[in-house]
Amino acid sequence: MTTMGIDAGELSDDDLVRELRQLHATRSETFFHGSDDALATHTSRTDELETEYLRRYPEREIDPMRLREGARQRS
Repeated sequence: MTTMGIDAGELSDDDLVRELRQLHATRSETFFHGSDDALATHTSRTDELETEYLRRYPEREIDPMRLREGARQRS
């Protein structure tokens, strides 16, 4: 896998979150209009950063409204 940017494990917590937010913000544009290489790179980098985030925060906060039970309560 070719890494773009700093290795995810070397990023500070703040930088990791900033990078993830940026990638999520640009996902649709890359998916709909980027080249195959751009999409593959974007997907690879997103996976790398998300994996690192989950490694650091295995007990991350889960919004109960994002669960099936919460979604049913909204109905």
